Amino acid sequence: MSVVRACRLLGHSRASFYRHGRAAADKGAPMPQADRYQPAALSASERASVLETLNLAPYAGLSVCQAFYRSWDDGHYVASKSSWYRIARAAGQVGDRRRQATGSPKKIPELVANGPSQVWSWDITKVRGPRRGQWFHLYVIIDIWSRRAVGWRIENYEDSDLAQDMIQTAVSVNGKAPGYLHSDNGAAMVSQPVSVLLEKLGIGKSFSRPKVSNDNPFSEALFKTLKYDEVFPGSFPDLTTAEEFCLWFFREYNQNHRHSGIGWHTPDSVHHGRTTSISAARRKLLDRTATAHPERFNHRPKPPTLPR
Repeated sequence: MSVVRACRLLGHSRASFYRHGRAAADKGAPMPQADRYQPAALSASERASVLETLNLAPYAGLSVCQAFYRSWDDGHYVASKSSWYRIARAAGQVGDRRRQATGSPKKIPELVANGPSQVWSWDITKVRGPRRGQWFHLYVIIDIWSRRAVGWRIENYEDSDLAQDMIQTAVSVNGKAPGYLHSDNGAAMVSQPVSVLLEKLGIGKSFSRPKVSNDNPFSEALFKTLKYDEVFPGSFPDLTTAEEFCLWFFREYNQNHRHSGIGWHTPDSVHHGRTTSISAARRKLLDRTATAHPERFNHRPKPPTLPR
């Protein structure tokens, strides 16, 4: 029987018959994914540029995330944040490149702010002095909208009059009193001098629930940022040295620290309403990168935004 007739009876085309009759070509061993051509992959010079940036003076010692966003705001965008982490990991510089603490996420309090100077949070933490058992007491007020440290002082002891003076000074420097001041139930927080001042200034009081340690997450997060910073010394030889360090730290934190809770902007830029121009510059640089390398983006990339 001819091939033509057989194919007609079986309902198959001759092309299918001949194709199945041919021996399959040996394709050889599959090429490893890592060795295949990757059109979206970074070039060697781009990877080197990221690694070089991570180790430049302005960024060395910062977390990979902080270095990425600061470099972006400085007009340098080579690759995504995840690419920076992969490059840092390959070079043994992965992670925050600073000391890490463990712990679960903290619960956000009920008070909500949608602008600066609406809700402040304050707390007192201890930092080690020169001898075992000796502590300095750091008082800090933070604006929960902008995460800006609006007031602080460090003393040898915890005292309600010192707290009262710090709050009054913070209001004067800020030029406006907040609607509410949140704190835990510490002795200085619930003291009469502080209560009298808040009533005088027209500031509402908000307190953490009794025996609940995670109702003041904004202050706790700031203290973690302070104590786990790479340059935090752990202890101080005297109060003057501790005060000098805090002066440097809070200036650096307010002006340069890119905060995850506020779209990776700095507390100062959020507090003073400068994020619009910064976000526009980020968008422009991101669009330029996406236009130059469309193969690296499945959709139009967007810069991080402020929480609503």
